[in-house]
Amino acid sequence: MPILWSGRPEADRLLEEEPLALLIGLVLDQQVKMEKAFNGPYDLKQRLGGLDAAEIASMSPEALDAVFRQRPALHRFPGNMARRVQKLCQMVATEYGGDAGAIWREVSDGDELARRISALPGFGDMKVRITISVLAKKFGVQPSGWERHAANWHTVADVDSEESMAQARDVKRRMKAEGKQ
Repeated sequence: MPILWSGRPEADRLLEEEPLALLIGLVLDQQVKMEKAFNGPYDLKQRLGGLDAAEIASMSPEALDAVFRQRPALHRFPGNMARRVQKLCQMVATEYGGDAGAIWREVSDGDELARRISALPGFGDMKVRITISVLAKKFGVQPSGWERHAANWHTVADVDSEESMAQARDVKRRMKAEGKQ
C-alpha cells in the first residue's frame, strides 16, 4: 500500500524511500494536520540540501531552530520540534550508525521492535503503536508478535485514499478529545 499522506507525491515518495524521513514525519505528526507533518521531512531536506542524521545531529541547536522557523515554518511549534528531531537524529547517528532503517531491520521479534522504537526521542506509547502499524502495513516489517504492539485503531498506516485520510483524522480528533493522545 503506497504512502499517500502529504498530498505531494515527492514528499510521499521520500517517506517511502528514506527511513529517517519517515521517522521525522512521525515525530512531527503532533498538534498539526497530518499533511503538514508528513510534508515536513521533504521541506526539511530541501532546506538542508539532504537528510543526514549525523549532520542534523551535529548542527548547532540554534541553526536547526532557524531552519524550522523559516517561513513557512515546518511545524506549529518549530522550536520544540527542531529539538525533538535533533535528539532523534543524535540517537540514529550514535546508536544506528546513521541508518534509521537499522532500527527495525533484523529485529528478533515484536517486543524488540517495540523496545527500539519506544527508546526513540518523541515516541510515546501511542506513537510506538502507530509506527509499528506503519512499518507492518506499508513496509512489510512484521516480526513475530508485532500485532501485540500495533495500533488497534485506524491510523495513517491504513490511509490509502482521501476518504481513509479523513477517517484517520476523525479518529485522531476523537482520541484527542477523549484525552488518549
